[in-house]
Amino acid sequence: MEIAVEVQSVSKIYPPGDSQMARLRYVFGAGARSGVAALSDVSFSVTRGEVFGIVGANGSGKSTLLKILAGIIRPSRGSAEVRGRLSALLELGAGFSPEFTGRENVYLNASLFGLEREETAARFESIERFAEIGEFIDQPVRTYSSGMVLRLAFAVSAHVDPEILIVDEALAVGDIAFRQRCMRRIHELRTRGTTILFVSHDASDVKALCDRCLWLERGRVRQTGAADEVVANYLQDALHRTAIQTADARNPVAPALASRRFGDRTAEVIASDLVTPSGEPARELRAGKPVAVNIRARAHARVESPIVGFLLRNEKGESVFGANTANENYPLAPLEPGGEIALAFHWTPPALAAGRYSISVAIADGDESRSEIRDYVEDAITVEAPAVFPPVHGYLRLECEAVSVTRS
Repeated sequence: MEIAVEVQSVSKIYPPGDSQMARLRYVFGAGARSGVAALSDVSFSVTRGEVFGIVGANGSGKSTLLKILAGIIRPSRGSAEVRGRLSALLELGAGFSPEFTGRENVYLNASLFGLEREETAARFESIERFAEIGEFIDQPVRTYSSGMVLRLAFAVSAHVDPEILIVDEALAVGDIAFRQRCMRRIHELRTRGTTILFVSHDASDVKALCDRCLWLERGRVRQTGAADEVVANYLQDALHRTAIQTADARNPVAPALASRRFGDRTAEVIASDLVTPSGEPARELRAGKPVAVNIRARAHARVESPIVGFLLRNEKGESVFGANTANENYPLAPLEPGGEIALAFHWTPPALAAGRYSISVAIADGDESRSEIRDYVEDAITVEAPAVFPPVHGYLRLECEAVSVTRS
């Protein structure tokens, strides 16, 4: 398959210290071998039309890698080749002149992407409508909020017909409605065959959007592979580290994490299943047919404020529905070491888009605003939703109560 992005043995080393003398010693002396390594021997390739995710903790080298791909900085060693028109949304307002108006910056940025003024004029209405900043389009960018800068920057990047689009965590600044609009636009570009490199701390976005994923850790490649597998391993590792860092004097059970299982295991899910009202295993999610998610958990250390719940996801890893004892207003009493609790969440599925679904189950300690995961079992239960007629458009079908028609 045709390669759109190819990175071979890329390393990036920054000089130690911020002074000019330190930089000079680094450039002209032997210090070049002892600088700060932001990237070390990173290699991967992205095929034309692929959506490729990049995950990693802060400081893992994600932004440095994308800046190299965007041509903003050069690697210390290795090569990075991008084959096609590139549009990159990296830092808020990068490439914007604060004294220019939004309108002027649209034309300026579009020209940097290779568009003629006439081409930009033909797309300007769509860019303005997508950004939704109103009369501020003719005000200096220095008067914009960070959210307005993001709206305009993304609108330009997504409307210059890029062959390759890079998005680096910028969407975290936007409100929910704008993020949804951006994600729809990204899906449209994906359908058109645009190659996309996507960085986000939202694991569900990465799993829903990306085909493959790269996990960076301290500037090195930890894993490359299918997005589901890489994201699951990354989350497992992150929660494992958090559990170790926050372990207290009660000497909780040492984490013995299985694949796709996260948490410090001071309490754990010991059983879960999906059943019909008669107690038989439920093989399908059919509209109007009640089911229950059964979860049994056991404490190994005191759990002050237990929260037990589940999450239903589709084949793309997108969250469809979930419930837990906190948001359903069923507070649970503390669990002492050795104590067990069994719960059944009863619900009736609507008509769902046909396909395979998974149910993840978990127990946490805290409340809705702040909690610590004790045990999270991803994809603990799998189930099918059969095709229905009329077919479901989108995720699920909700019946209209009435349809009113007015003739004039």
